[in-house]
Amino acid sequence: MKGKLLVIGFGPGSFEHITQRAREAIQESDMIIGYKTYVELIQGLLTNQQIISTGMTEEVSRAQEAVKQAEAGKTVAVISSGDAGVYGMAGLVYEVLIEKGWKKETGVELEVIPGISAINSCASLLGAPVMHDACTISLSDHLTPWELIEKRIEAAAQADFVVAFYNPKSGRRTRQIVEAQRILLKYRSPDTPVGLVKSAYRDREEVVMTNLKDMLNHEIGMLTTVVVGNSSTFFYDDLMITPRGYQRKYTLNQTEQPLRPHQRLRKEAEPWALDQEEAVKQSASTIEAVQNTREEKAASRALAEEALQAILGESTSAVVHQPIESIFEVAVSPGLANKKFTPVQMTTLAEVVGEKGTMEYTPDHQIKLQIPTPQPDVIIKKLQAASFLLSPVGDVFTIKACDFCDGEKSDAIPHTEELQKRLGGMDMPKELKLGINGCGMACYGAVQEDIGIVYRKGAFDLFLGAKTVGRNAHSGQIVAEGIAPDDIVEIVENIVHEYKEKGHPNERFHKFFKRVKNVYGFDYQDITPKIKVEPAPCGD
Repeated sequence: MKGKLLVIGFGPGSFEHITQRAREAIQESDMIIGYKTYVELIQGLLTNQQIISTGMTEEVSRAQEAVKQAEAGKTVAVISSGDAGVYGMAGLVYEVLIEKGWKKETGVELEVIPGISAINSCASLLGAPVMHDACTISLSDHLTPWELIEKRIEAAAQADFVVAFYNPKSGRRTRQIVEAQRILLKYRSPDTPVGLVKSAYRDREEVVMTNLKDMLNHEIGMLTTVVVGNSSTFFYDDLMITPRGYQRKYTLNQTEQPLRPHQRLRKEAEPWALDQEEAVKQSASTIEAVQNTREEKAASRALAEEALQAILGESTSAVVHQPIESIFEVAVSPGLANKKFTPVQMTTLAEVVGEKGTMEYTPDHQIKLQIPTPQPDVIIKKLQAASFLLSPVGDVFTIKACDFCDGEKSDAIPHTEELQKRLGGMDMPKELKLGINGCGMACYGAVQEDIGIVYRKGAFDLFLGAKTVGRNAHSGQIVAEGIAPDDIVEIVENIVHEYKEKGHPNERFHKFFKRVKNVYGFDYQDITPKIKVEPAPCGD
């Protein structure tokens, strides 16, 4: 039986602004998948649905899990605040389906349920700032190059759009809103009205009226939407209002409309409109000419673009096609036990990364590379030629081995290499690290990883479920001592596969072990320190 995907936009967050269809869809669902804050916002609408909630920036895993569960026959609700099709989950769910070869006729059913987007909900609290042409721009450069975002801000500023900035600022990302203000001030008055709306229609709602030059003097964060008016926007009685252009069409305080409908598009009435009479005469012949000279082109969109440019009297070379920049990510190391880079390897890194790429040393004894390139195969060959060990980046299985006292205590190295061969780089619900130490000193901290094995007295001790981060971090629980070397690879492999099959998306191994209580015959025991530790949000 095929399942169903319901991609739901529930609006700003208050129950009063959730559509009836969105409410019905939530009730129809067997499972709710969403960012944990969004799940909390709709808690009052939930009954007995299974809940999978994850943190911020984990949208891909949510989409993948939703598709997986729908293919298993469940009705799955994927929730977004605002509108699911505006910086929401709709597009991402479609991308995951397309990668799997999904077709509307034969695949799982999908329904996108619209909601009130932030530009609309925030505008209603400000007054009527979006009464003329407007655009939304996300200032998050997590998925879009900042250079492209700058171009969009510049274009919107030049064209006098009302602009709504989404994701304007975060704890780590602070300069983008400053740069946006700088660009806008090139084209707009410092007194241009600006509205700052935080948590629209939620308990901690805040609305601030300010202007372009002073906007940065107020608190702006990830929950803020910044609405910048155009050149005609004004404040009146604590309201932000953008005229709709009525004064070019008819006068508000007159009962008779001076411009009749057929007169409105004349150039003298609407200065920005095309010169209609001339354009209409030219358009048919122009399009025909383009078609005759470009019949070999199959793309109708390309023809339409060229025809439009010709009508406007512009060169077709003015059409800008933004190339998609591919960023190749890979982690490299000299080896599992070897921790020493050679001069050739360092030179190779500098060569392949170049001016535009980045290198970052990680706590996993690896260097993470991010390289803009359309040819990752060329990069891979160069790195392999320099004898690097290459590993994928993300939620994968990674081995963190010690140096085995520069190879002097080598008994555990063959088992380490076999585990890397069988499991290295395997996709996991969440990043999974196996620590391996070659003697009882465990000086590389294997016991502090998700899974730890320590070679001691000719056998292995096994540790499971370390909490690797946080002020209440702790070592793993020792579940077995004296495991025969011939058995350790199979035991670890089975533990890893059980986690891969049964773990929830983004569920760390220590949480998985606590939830299932038993992994491959090893029982969970709570060894969390019995002290009260105040949670420390990121940034504190």
